[in-house]
Formats: sequence, C-alpha cells, structure tokens
Amino acid sequence: MAGRFPGAGDLAEFWSNLRDGVESILPLSDEELAAAGVPAEVYEQPNYVKAAPAFTGSDLFDAEFFGYTAREAEVMDPQHRLFLETAWQALEHSGHDAEQYDGSIGVFGGAGANRYVQHVYSHQQIVETLGQTQILVANELGFLASRVSYKLDLKGPAVSLRAACSTALLAAHTACRSLLAGECDLALAGGVHVDPNPGTGYLHQDGSFVSPDGHVRPFDADARGTVFGTGVGVVVLKRLEDALADGDTIHAVIRGSAVNNDGGVKVGFTAPSVTGQAAVISAALGSAGLTPEDIDYVEAHGTGTSLGDPIEVQALSRAFGGTGSCALGSVKGNIGHLDAAA
Repeated sequence: MAGRFPGAGDLAEFWSNLRDGVESILPLSDEELAAAGVPAEVYEQPNYVKAAPAFTGSDLFDAEFFGYTAREAEVMDPQHRLFLETAWQALEHSGHDAEQYDGSIGVFGGAGANRYVQHVYSHQQIVETLGQTQILVANELGFLASRVSYKLDLKGPAVSLRAACSTALLAAHTACRSLLAGECDLALAGGVHVDPNPGTGYLHQDGSFVSPDGHVRPFDADARGTVFGTGVGVVVLKRLEDALADGDTIHAVIRGSAVNNDGGVKVGFTAPSVTGQAAVISAALGSAGLTPEDIDYVEAHGTGTSLGDPIEVQALSRAFGGTGSCALGSVKGNIGHLDAAA
C-alpha cells in the first residue's frame, strides 16, 4: 500500500501522526495567504477561516520516469499524476513486478472533481499546440485507471469511478468483487483528491458543513464542521489463499463488504439516513460472517458535523442491535475530509 496525506509524505509518517495525535490542519498567516493569491479584502473578512490541511508536492511529478514530456505532464490533472505515482509505489511496496507476475492485475480508482482543466484552457497557446483531444485524455476521469494500466503494463480490468466521498471505499469494494469473480489476480484500489486552492483558507457561512475555526472534531459535542484537503491512497489486494501461498506480507484482511444507497429516505440530498447506513453495516457484517460482538473498533466517516455524526452513531447502534461495544473514531480529526480519497 502507499499514500500521501496532509502532514505525511508516506504511510509511516501518517501512522506516526495518528499515534502521536498530530493535527495536520495548520493555521495560515496573512503573509502566506497573500503569497497564495488571496486578496486582502477576502482574508480580512471576519468569517474567513485561516487554516488548511498541510499537503505539499501536488505540483511535483517525475514526468520522464513515466515516459511523459514536460508539456504532457503540465496539462494533466494533478490528481491523475498523484494517482499514477502512488499506484506505482503501492505495487513496488507489494513486492510484485508487473512484467514477471503470472496473473492479471486490475486497477480500480477514483478522483475528485477536475477543476484543473479550466486552468489549462485559460492558456490558448497550449490549447492550440496540443489540441482538444490530448487535453481531454489528460484530464477525463474515465482515463484515470486506464493510464495506470498503460504505464505499468497491467492487463486486468481498469475501472475509473466516482461516488463522491464514498469513492475510495467503493473502489476497494469493486476490486474485491473482481478478485472473487476471477477477473483479476491482483488489484490496485484507491482514490485521490487535490484541493484546487492549496494553502488557502475559506469563507464560513452559518449552517454550512465546513468548520468555523479550521478544526475537525469527529463525535465531539463541539463538532461544527469539516475541512477539505488533498490526499491519495492505494492498496494492493489479492485473494487470501493466493497471498498465503505466495508468502506475501499481509497487512490486513477484508472479511466482507457491502454497498447500497439511501434512496429518497433522508432529510436532504447531502444528508445520510439512519436506515440506509444501518442496512449497509448489517449487510457488511453478514458478508464478513461476523457479529457485532466481534468488532473492537469502527473507523467511521466521522465528518465532525452536528448532523452527520449523530446519524452515523444511531446507524451503528441500530446495526449492532444494542449488543457489544467498541471504540469509534475517524482520521478526519488529523487530516480533514479528503473527498474522493476519504
């Protein structure tokens, strides 16, 4: 597996931050905001929150290593660049060489909304030089997974998907189903999101789901909202019996998974429902062959909002049927909400 998150250039640093309670959403000075291009009349407003997840390097890419020219890399969505780099790192970390692996390798990944292409189109000379087709291929979500398969020579399914904040988990769920169906023997799964305005704060409005002070407090009485940031993560998945037979290092076992939707039974389009969440949790437990008593910890969505957190707790309570007890948490308190990489 491999990943890059606010305050962490790799998974070892990410774990250290979680273990030590390091908050990677940092305050921003007026000088930093001005350098990032935020007008003084904006950041001097009383409801402007001067804080942002501390992610660095989204503008960096080893184009030559992946066989791209500097201009090709320049017009590519940074999310595609980060996902390609991280997929390569994850495959390396797994100890598998695509050229020698005796089996098919699939890619399942998703990304956040592409706001970078607007920047590309604002440079008419680049558009005229490269043409619409090359810009489309460098930015369209549908090519995210296929690009990894092409550059790493992977011949299993290449599936790009987008399911808002559920994207990365849906990628893992879909990869598991593909492995169980025999469509591939190894699968990369993950998600990426790049904040279009790194190093800047944001305007807070009463009643919105963003934090009024730049802190995310999952399951806290003082929870008032979340903060959006940049991140990427990719895991390498294999059927357990194959991993054991191959002598792989196994970091975790996915016992089961499930997916559903709330439909229209919720208070609003962006709000979850207790019924839908409880149903999918129960389905996942059933898929895994587990009971609530088997669970020691739940890594929750935990956005730190006064609406979402209580609904999630109620859904878990209903799914657990009042039996068993476990710890509850969310890494969003450290890194904020990473959208498609959440």
